[in-house]
Amino acid sequence: MSCPICGKDTVQPYRPFCSRRCADVDLARWLNGSYAVPSQDPEDMDRAEEEVRTAQSKPH
Repeated sequence: MSCPICGKDTVQPYRPFCSRRCADVDLARWLNGSYAVPSQDPEDMDRAEEEVRTAQSKPH
């Protein structure tokens, strides 16, 4: 099995990753929203549009 982040062989303590670094990269992707399951629910779409409008109206 190869690491899904870098493609190297996995190491048992970090499976399915090869190292702590690749495990942390994967976790960071989950936490910042890089991985997401698309939704077709109209309520989710409405909520997402509202969040974008709210974020755009806030000063940075």
